[in-house]
Amino acid sequence: MLISYFKTYLIHMAYLLLILATLFWSGNFVLGRGINEIIPPVALAFWRWTGALVILMPFAARGVIRQNREIRKNWKILTILAILSVTNFNTFIYNALRTTTAINAFLVNSITPIFIVLISWIGFNDRITYRQTVGVVLSLIGLLWIVTQGQLEILLSVKFSGGDLWTLAAALSWAFYTVLLRKRPKHIDPIPFLTMLVLIGLIFLSPIYMWELRSGASFQLSPAVLASIGYVALFPSVIAYVFWNNSVAVVGANKAGIFMHLMPVFGIVLAFSFLGETLAAYHLIGMILIFSGIFLTTANRIIR
Repeated sequence: MLISYFKTYLIHMAYLLLILATLFWSGNFVLGRGINEIIPPVALAFWRWTGALVILMPFAARGVIRQNREIRKNWKILTILAILSVTNFNTFIYNALRTTTAINAFLVNSITPIFIVLISWIGFNDRITYRQTVGVVLSLIGLLWIVTQGQLEILLSVKFSGGDLWTLAAALSWAFYTVLLRKRPKHIDPIPFLTMLVLIGLIFLSPIYMWELRSGASFQLSPAVLASIGYVALFPSVIAYVFWNNSVAVVGANKAGIFMHLMPVFGIVLAFSFLGETLAAYHLIGMILIFSGIFLTTANRIIR
């Protein structure tokens, strides 16, 4: 009885952490769109992760030294996970937000949960249940309802650009990262694990940043720039990654992936709260569909 209660508590807590992770990442998207003309995309990614490494090191240094043998033994999977998440995902997103529209970015990124389910099925023979299928489809319909404002002609008139291809690449990279988290070394604690991902990811990101600098792209330090880097270094980098990694370990990649559909919902709420934008009826309908899809995907006793 006690063990069952504890397991239920862990699952509920994992769902809460997934919600918070997507909230912080939604802020990252909004911020990335807002400052794309101030900070070049690779520079934002590089200094974001450099700041995250500075934040992590005081808490991770002892663990990294103590678990050095496990880290060296698992360097291959650590490198793959670091490239997929730290090097690729946010660099691709920041680059995409320079040329693609918000509607297109949400549409393309919304395919991430479907990628996760398919990769899990093809690569690891994970069973796709009827409940998961219904939940993913329902959540996707809710997302499309929001980004098209409930009008099909908007969806039909969408034109895809190079930025959309960057977003698609980011979605694929994140899907592979989430699925491969099952290969995460179990004997490496969460903070040292994340610290190594950031460190390795920065190693591969550095030459790309050097190339961007040589191409003439730069930025001027200002309070707004420092505050932006501070936010993306702490919340979507450190806190959200810890929440996501631990939650995926508890509920699995397929159930965790569906929570990515919350990002446009949070984006709408953030815009309504801080930018004074209007909350329309189609927003509410889309939110209801998305939350219904999440409920169907994560509930244990709904549809078999």
